[in-house]
Amino acid sequence: MAGTTGRSIFVARDADRSPSPREQPGDEGLRIKARNENFPVASVLLPRAHRRHLTALYGFARTVDDIGDEAPGNRMALLDQAAHQLDRIYSGRLTPESPYRELSATIRECDLPRGPFDRLIQANRQDQVVTRYATYANLRSYCALSADPVGELVLGIFGAATPARIALSDRVCTALQLLEHAQDVGEDATAGRIYLPTEDLMRFRVDEADLLAPAATRGVRALVGFEVQRAVRLLDEGTALVASLQGFAKVAVAGYVAGGLATAEALAAAEFDVLGRDPRPGRRRTATLALGLWRGRR
Repeated sequence: MAGTTGRSIFVARDADRSPSPREQPGDEGLRIKARNENFPVASVLLPRAHRRHLTALYGFARTVDDIGDEAPGNRMALLDQAAHQLDRIYSGRLTPESPYRELSATIRECDLPRGPFDRLIQANRQDQVVTRYATYANLRSYCALSADPVGELVLGIFGAATPARIALSDRVCTALQLLEHAQDVGEDATAGRIYLPTEDLMRFRVDEADLLAPAATRGVRALVGFEVQRAVRLLDEGTALVASLQGFAKVAVAGYVAGGLATAEALAAAEFDVLGRDPRPGRRRTATLALGLWRGRR
């Protein structure tokens, strides 16, 4: 539950801000990027150990997504190297390179399964060969690789991963991914990737060229609004996850769900013009929604 193009939900696009995350080395760059997310990656309300584990997970997701989105050279080979690092971790060998060094400790201390990490890598492999999704069902299958594994791993960090909770988490994570797709329509189209189902473009009579315009047409706004409504329905279905949790797990997940709801509100306030405007959730609104969810209110 907590990028340009396809990415895990822990990795938002890099907005042109000062200072630029791309110009920052190491841990500081990671912290700047984390602050640009739609939701708190590792809330200050959480104990240091939980923040460390969530940051390690974020570091892995960020690294893999940066490889898939912007690395020069053979990206497939680089993704294979990331998988090899997982081989080392799960075979008990030392991994001195960051972020795998930090991830190794988190995997060991939280007893995290390998499968979700492999799916995150597979999502980025898919991004190298798939640039369009014909149907919503196809896009949901992609989100099962790029988004849903993050939620399972977050629950694992808190020792709260049960089949029922993972199913609810999948709804929340897919919703967060759909909202990022909605925010990033122009950026993704410029990169040659479209994460809006082709069937929906046809339904709203939107051409791919419309996604490269300086401002959203009425059709593009209607299309984005439709996708945002889908995401909000998924968030509503997944909200029960917050109620099922206790303690710091509830605090963290309430923040993720609240970030999604606040993002949907920001998109609606911008009248779904994601080409001429840059709708983003405010921290205060996210915090207010998170408190309501934690208290059992929506």
